[in-house]
Amino acid sequence: MMYKPNPFDTTKIELSEDIKQLTELLAQNTHEVWAAKRMSEGWTYGSVRDDRKMQHPGLIPYDNLSEVEKEYDRNTAMETLKVIKAMGYQITKAEE
Repeated sequence: MMYKPNPFDTTKIELSEDIKQLTELLAQNTHEVWAAKRMSEGWTYGSVRDDRKMQHPGLIPYDNLSEVEKEYDRNTAMETLKVIKAMGYQITKAEE
């Protein structure tokens, strides 16, 4: 089987500054959801990933992640926002 990823083309999608500010919150939430799922499956923190022992070095607070790890979550969040816009949806903040 030859798998060829085919993500939405978001290269021409621009996000407003206020929507870009959501990226960090969404990135942090992405990490929190991932960590909660892992922990519910019995995973714990370990300085080195060990699938047999179910230990993972990423099971730490988002703020303690390396910039490389944070960038992975930020990219996921940013691409999600761009796909939403590419599909014709609008993201607006509700008035308080």
